[in-house]
Amino acid sequence: MQKYNITVAGFGGQGVLFTGTLLANIGLMLGKEASWLPSYGPEMRSGSCNCGIVISDDKIGSPVVFNPNVLVVFSPPALAKFESRVEKGGLLFYESTLIPTKPARTDVTLIDIPAARLAIDAGLDGFGNAIIVGHVMKKTGICDLATGKRAIEATVSERRAADIDKNIKAMEIGFGY
Repeated sequence: MQKYNITVAGFGGQGVLFTGTLLANIGLMLGKEASWLPSYGPEMRSGSCNCGIVISDDKIGSPVVFNPNVLVVFSPPALAKFESRVEKGGLLFYESTLIPTKPARTDVTLIDIPAARLAIDAGLDGFGNAIIVGHVMKKTGICDLATGKRAIEATVSERRAADIDKNIKAMEIGFGY
Protein backbone atom coordinates (compact mmCIF):
# COMPACT_ATOMS: atom_id res chain seq x y z
CA MET A 1 0.00 0.00 0.00
CA GLN A 2 1.16 3.48 -0.68
CA LYS A 3 1.32 6.16 1.95
CA TYR A 4 -1.68 8.48 1.80
CA ASN A 5 -0.99 12.09 2.73
CA ILE A 6 -4.45 13.65 2.56
CA THR A 7 -5.66 17.20 3.07
CA VAL A 8 -9.38 17.92 3.37
CA ALA A 9 -10.36 21.60 3.31
CA GLY A 10 -13.41 23.84 3.14
CA PHE A 11 -15.65 25.85 5.43
CA GLY A 12 -16.82 24.93 8.91
CA GLY A 13 -20.21 23.24 8.68
CA GLN A 14 -19.39 21.33 5.48
CA GLY A 15 -18.25 18.21 7.32
CA VAL A 16 -14.54 18.75 6.68
CA LEU A 17 -13.42 17.53 10.11
CA PHE A 18 -15.85 14.59 10.06
CA THR A 19 -14.52 13.65 6.61
CA GLY A 20 -10.97 13.63 7.94
CA THR A 21 -11.90 11.65 11.03
CA LEU A 22 -13.72 9.12 8.87
CA LEU A 23 -10.71 8.70 6.57
CA ALA A 24 -8.38 8.26 9.57
CA ASN A 25 -10.72 5.65 11.04
CA ILE A 26 -10.72 3.80 7.73
CA GLY A 27 -6.93 3.63 7.99
CA LEU A 28 -7.14 2.27 11.53
CA MET A 29 -9.71 -0.34 10.48
CA LEU A 30 -7.29 -1.48 7.79
CA GLY A 31 -4.68 -2.04 10.49
CA LYS A 32 -2.54 0.86 9.24
CA GLU A 33 -0.88 3.69 11.10
CA ALA A 34 -3.14 6.75 10.93
CA SER A 35 -3.10 10.34 12.12
CA TRP A 36 -5.60 13.20 11.93
CA LEU A 37 -4.63 16.81 12.57
CA PRO A 38 -7.37 19.49 12.38
CA SER A 39 -6.85 23.20 11.81
CA TYR A 40 -9.64 25.73 12.18
CA GLY A 41 -10.41 29.20 13.46
CA PRO A 42 -12.70 30.16 16.32
CA GLU A 43 -15.77 30.27 14.06
CA MET A 44 -18.24 27.40 14.41
CA ARG A 45 -19.66 27.77 10.91
CA SER A 46 -18.39 29.35 7.70
CA GLY A 47 -14.82 29.79 8.93
CA SER A 48 -11.96 28.21 7.03
CA CYS A 49 -10.99 24.76 8.26
CA ASN A 50 -8.87 21.86 7.08
CA CYS A 51 -7.32 18.70 8.35
CA GLY A 52 -4.41 16.51 7.44
CA ILE A 53 -4.70 12.75 7.46
CA VAL A 54 -1.80 10.34 7.06
CA ILE A 55 -2.42 6.63 6.47
CA SER A 56 0.65 4.42 6.19
CA ASP A 57 2.02 0.94 6.68
CA ASP A 58 5.00 2.50 8.46
CA LYS A 59 5.26 4.64 11.59
CA ILE A 60 4.21 8.23 10.98
CA GLY A 61 6.97 10.70 11.77
CA SER A 62 4.75 13.78 11.66
CA PRO A 63 1.00 14.27 11.33
CA VAL A 64 1.52 17.50 9.36
CA VAL A 65 0.64 17.20 5.66
CA PHE A 66 2.54 19.82 3.63
CA ASN A 67 2.22 18.27 0.17
CA PRO A 68 -0.75 15.93 -0.04
CA ASN A 69 -0.95 13.21 -2.63
CA VAL A 70 -4.75 13.39 -2.15
CA LEU A 71 -6.52 16.73 -1.78
CA VAL A 72 -10.26 17.03 -1.13
CA VAL A 73 -11.69 20.56 -1.34
CA PHE A 74 -15.22 21.75 -0.60
CA SER A 75 -14.90 25.50 -1.33
CA PRO A 76 -13.24 27.95 -3.75
CA PRO A 77 -11.00 29.46 -1.02
CA ALA A 78 -9.82 25.96 -0.05
CA LEU A 79 -8.99 25.21 -3.68
CA ALA A 80 -7.08 28.50 -4.00
CA LYS A 81 -5.10 27.80 -0.82
CA PHE A 82 -4.21 24.13 -1.31
CA GLU A 83 -4.21 23.42 -5.07
CA SER A 84 -0.54 24.35 -5.53
CA ARG A 85 0.52 22.06 -2.68
CA VAL A 86 -0.68 18.80 -4.26
CA GLU A 87 2.17 16.48 -5.10
CA LYS A 88 2.76 16.07 -8.85
CA GLY A 89 0.80 13.01 -9.98
CA GLY A 90 -1.56 13.30 -7.00
CA LEU A 91 -5.35 13.30 -6.90
CA LEU A 92 -7.39 16.47 -6.49
CA PHE A 93 -11.06 15.90 -5.62
CA TYR A 94 -13.21 19.02 -5.83
CA GLU A 95 -16.86 19.59 -4.99
CA SER A 96 -18.02 20.83 -8.40
CA THR A 97 -21.46 21.95 -7.18
CA LEU A 98 -19.79 24.48 -4.89
CA ILE A 99 -16.59 25.17 -6.88
CA PRO A 100 -17.65 26.48 -10.29
CA THR A 101 -14.12 26.87 -11.69
CA LYS A 102 -12.13 23.81 -12.69
CA PRO A 103 -8.73 23.64 -10.96
CA ALA A 104 -5.83 24.82 -13.12
CA ARG A 105 -3.35 22.01 -12.40
CA THR A 106 -2.47 19.77 -15.33
CA ASP A 107 0.07 17.57 -13.53
CA VAL A 108 -2.46 16.01 -11.13
CA THR A 109 -5.61 13.97 -11.69
CA LEU A 110 -8.64 16.23 -11.30
CA ILE A 111 -11.76 14.49 -10.02
CA ASP A 112 -14.92 16.54 -9.87
CA ILE A 113 -17.87 15.30 -7.90
CA PRO A 114 -21.08 17.30 -7.54
CA ALA A 115 -21.67 15.93 -4.04
CA ALA A 116 -24.07 18.63 -2.82
CA ARG A 117 -26.29 18.16 -5.88
CA LEU A 118 -26.17 14.37 -5.60
CA ALA A 119 -27.05 14.61 -1.91
CA ILE A 120 -30.03 16.90 -2.55
CA ASP A 121 -31.24 14.68 -5.42
CA ALA A 122 -31.14 11.66 -3.08
CA GLY A 123 -32.94 13.46 -0.24
CA LEU A 124 -29.69 13.56 1.76
CA ASP A 125 -29.09 17.31 1.94
CA GLY A 126 -26.10 17.92 4.20
CA PHE A 127 -24.45 14.55 3.56
CA GLY A 128 -22.33 15.52 0.56
CA ASN A 129 -19.16 14.92 2.55
CA ALA A 130 -20.01 11.21 2.92
CA ILE A 131 -20.62 11.09 -0.85
CA ILE A 132 -17.14 12.49 -1.40
CA VAL A 133 -15.58 9.98 1.02
CA GLY A 134 -17.24 7.15 -0.92
CA HIS A 135 -15.81 8.53 -4.16
CA VAL A 136 -12.34 8.95 -2.61
CA MET A 137 -12.50 5.32 -1.44
CA LYS A 138 -13.38 4.14 -4.94
CA LYS A 139 -10.86 6.26 -6.87
CA THR A 140 -7.91 5.70 -4.51
CA GLY A 141 -8.70 2.05 -3.81
CA ILE A 142 -7.99 2.76 -0.15
CA CYS A 143 -10.74 0.39 1.00
CA ASP A 144 -13.90 -1.43 0.00
CA LEU A 145 -17.43 -0.27 0.74
CA ALA A 146 -17.87 -2.67 3.68
CA THR A 147 -14.86 -1.15 5.48
CA GLY A 148 -16.19 2.35 4.81
CA LYS A 149 -19.56 1.45 6.28
CA ARG A 150 -17.92 0.04 9.42
CA ALA A 151 -15.89 3.24 9.71
CA ILE A 152 -19.08 5.33 9.56
CA GLU A 153 -20.59 3.26 12.37
CA ALA A 154 -17.44 3.82 14.44
CA THR A 155 -17.12 7.52 13.63
CA VAL A 156 -20.64 8.89 13.97
CA SER A 157 -21.19 10.05 17.53
CA GLU A 158 -23.87 8.54 19.74
CA ARG A 159 -25.69 11.87 19.63
CA ARG A 160 -25.92 11.58 15.83
CA ALA A 161 -26.65 7.83 15.66
CA ALA A 162 -29.83 8.53 13.68
CA ASP A 163 -27.59 9.77 10.84
CA ILE A 164 -25.64 6.53 10.41
CA ASP A 165 -27.97 5.14 7.72
CA LYS A 166 -27.96 8.46 5.83
CA ASN A 167 -24.16 8.58 5.91
CA ILE A 168 -23.98 5.01 4.65
CA LYS A 169 -26.44 5.72 1.83
CA ALA A 170 -24.44 8.82 0.88
CA MET A 171 -21.18 6.84 0.91
CA GLU A 172 -22.78 4.24 -1.38
CA ILE A 173 -23.78 7.01 -3.82
CA GLY A 174 -20.23 8.34 -3.90
CA PHE A 175 -18.72 4.89 -4.29
CA GLY A 176 -21.02 4.19 -7.22
CA TYR A 177 -20.58 7.58 -8.90
